[in-house]
Amino acid sequence: MILIVDDNESNLFSLKKLLESKDFQVDTANSGEAALVKALKKDYALIILDVQMPDMDGFEVAETLAGYSKTKDIPIIFLSAVNTEKKFITKGYASGGKDYVTKPVDPEILLLKVKTFYNLQEKNIAMKKAHQSLELEVKGRRESQVTMKSQIDHFHLMMESLPQIAFTLNEDGIIDSVNAKWHQYSYSEENFPETHPDDPDIKEEYTRCRQKGKAMELETRIKNIDSNEFRYHLLRMTPVNEEGTIKKWVGTFTDIDDQKKIEKEKDEFLSIASHELKTPLTSIKAYVQLLDRKLKLDAQSAEAGYMHKVQDQIEKLNNLITDLLDVSKIENGKLKINKKPTNLENVIQNAIETILQTHDEDKVRIDRHGIKPDILIPLDEVRIEQVLINFLTNAIKYSPKNNQVIVTTFVDEDEGEVKVNVTDFGIGIPDFKQDAVFNKFYRVEESSLQFQGMGIGLFICSEIIHQHHGTIGVSSILNEGSTFYFTLPLN
Repeated sequence: MILIVDDNESNLFSLKKLLESKDFQVDTANSGEAALVKALKKDYALIILDVQMPDMDGFEVAETLAGYSKTKDIPIIFLSAVNTEKKFITKGYASGGKDYVTKPVDPEILLLKVKTFYNLQEKNIAMKKAHQSLELEVKGRRESQVTMKSQIDHFHLMMESLPQIAFTLNEDGIIDSVNAKWHQYSYSEENFPETHPDDPDIKEEYTRCRQKGKAMELETRIKNIDSNEFRYHLLRMTPVNEEGTIKKWVGTFTDIDDQKKIEKEKDEFLSIASHELKTPLTSIKAYVQLLDRKLKLDAQSAEAGYMHKVQDQIEKLNNLITDLLDVSKIENGKLKINKKPTNLENVIQNAIETILQTHDEDKVRIDRHGIKPDILIPLDEVRIEQVLINFLTNAIKYSPKNNQVIVTTFVDEDEGEVKVNVTDFGIGIPDFKQDAVFNKFYRVEESSLQFQGMGIGLFICSEIIHQHHGTIGVSSILNEGSTFYFTLPLN
């Protein structure tokens, strides 16, 4: 907008019409005082200022405007019919004017000068806004850098205060930060600590989890640089997602060596006790079978029923001791997995037939759903059948009012794995206890009094599946049923 200042109303009117005819927005003031008030309230791109005015002439107005930060940069064109001498023109420039036009005004010259200064001022204003915007951006970035540095410092402080070895990896899987405890086990910030020769390689396990985008948890022994001692640590690595993409991994090594030593002593006791129990139990089983054959009891007699119950209890005790021996083997790293190409569907059918043969077929119904994986998969047939029998037995055991069980299989070519589900319609498991059912000796409190067991079957299943590089899990709704599942890689 342009401000015209003149005490002559006719001059104001004619100049306003001239400029408005060229699409300029125009405001007017009929005195120097009025011009100052308007200039301080509004934003003007140009002021056309008459020199000869009563009370306050144009030079005084210009000098006053130059004293305010808001108005000092507004270009001023002086109008004068009297002061055309050089000294007055010089005074006009000294007062802050940008140009001088004499009266009577030549419209073409005035318009040419107005356009020139108006455009220059518009560009100056745009540049100022751009400069202010840039300053704000720079200020914002500086504040962000300060905030980020503070957050990074806080993060590093937290890492250093942790009792565990802590580290982070970038989205490419490269270690980018570690805490001081890291250097007790690794000579370099670029390499993981050295693991025991009998333990899984950390990089290989991480690569496998990274491909699936899943968190990693691993018990491994890493070497202390000072003592050269391998100590058990629990390694956890968790992906950090941003907008569905993994941007970082956060990991910790927690020292569990003392805990493992206590567990080892307990497992050694269980192992010795199991072996000591196995020998007399085998003799008891053999003598009971010989007694049964010798007596040749009538199948309908009470004595035959007692003999059958004795054999059932011996078999339960035998299975319990076998499970305890498996736990001992797992803890000592001696649970052998002998993988060879095997038809998984045959393994599933064998497990189902075993369950049906050992249960009343009138009370147990096992339905087979999904695509039957008639393909060869590298697996340990005996151990995978053990997992399936455990799942099926639990499904029947914990469904006293509904013995229907569904076995479903899925083949995911994209993930390169096959998934096996065993679904029951039993008592279910509370949400907050589902992750713990695969822990050693864990039993859900709600069912521990009603159903017998030691809570080691699912722990053994979990170890078998993990040694096949698969995954195991459960989804359940209380009082509606559970689905236990495991996956196996296709190759």
